[in-house]
Amino acid sequence: MLIHSLAMLLTVPFKNSAISVSDEGKGNVVVLLHGYLESLDIWDGFYERLTSRYRVVRIDIPGHGRSGVVAKIHTMDLMAEAVETVLQYLEIEKCVLVGHSMGGYVTLACLARFSKRLAGICLFHSSPFADTEEKRASRTKEIKLVEGGKLILICNTNIPNGFATDHLEKMADKLEFAKEVARRSTPEGVIAILEGMRSRPDRQELLKKNRLPVLFILGKKDNYISFDKLAPIAASFPHSTVSVLEESGHSGYFEEPEKSAGFILSFLDECYQ
Repeated sequence: MLIHSLAMLLTVPFKNSAISVSDEGKGNVVVLLHGYLESLDIWDGFYERLTSRYRVVRIDIPGHGRSGVVAKIHTMDLMAEAVETVLQYLEIEKCVLVGHSMGGYVTLACLARFSKRLAGICLFHSSPFADTEEKRASRTKEIKLVEGGKLILICNTNIPNGFATDHLEKMADKLEFAKEVARRSTPEGVIAILEGMRSRPDRQELLKKNRLPVLFILGKKDNYISFDKLAPIAASFPHSTVSVLEESGHSGYFEEPEKSAGFILSFLDECYQ
């Protein structure tokens, strides 16, 4: 059974639809952006570690959670426009963005679109790379599966890969929670975001020119992102810090929540000092 937090959700108009948002805590702002097949609910049990010191805004990226589908292709730039719309609606002048996986791609699009609104960015199990040809082919395959009514198959395959292999049994409750969040995704929303991720640009040059603080949180046991490939590249960008979750796969907020929250809180203190 999926249990939601008791947070009051706001509805922010966007395009021909609306964005679902949670806004809790007081002080300087951190915005949490979830990943593919996720929703703002994925932060339940984690975001509360931040609200004692910061105002935490969680957003259902359009096409996921309770937010509607606004186009056939949800490009990362369009999703960045959605985030900016939320910031304007909530009258937030400055924030730190924390993007998990796909949310990190959106975060980088936000950096390109409205860097002056940002105090820093965190890429949480995410990278600045564009899709490889192999990955684009994989996304095309997923689109065809969704079009064929097999979204549940993708949820049951992808979500377990988000955990370190040795966590699957002992974190069965978290795994089931993540699966249930994924199953709430609509086929239209999943296809739109797959199209958007498949076509996103490489953002390495953006990070080379960036002057804001950047935190990479990497899982040593990540099944989706090669730690050995990304770690040295992430460390090479100006103003970047790499923090490593030794026991985590692609879901540090579940697998090592205390350590992950500690990394983020220290980064927020740095950005807002």
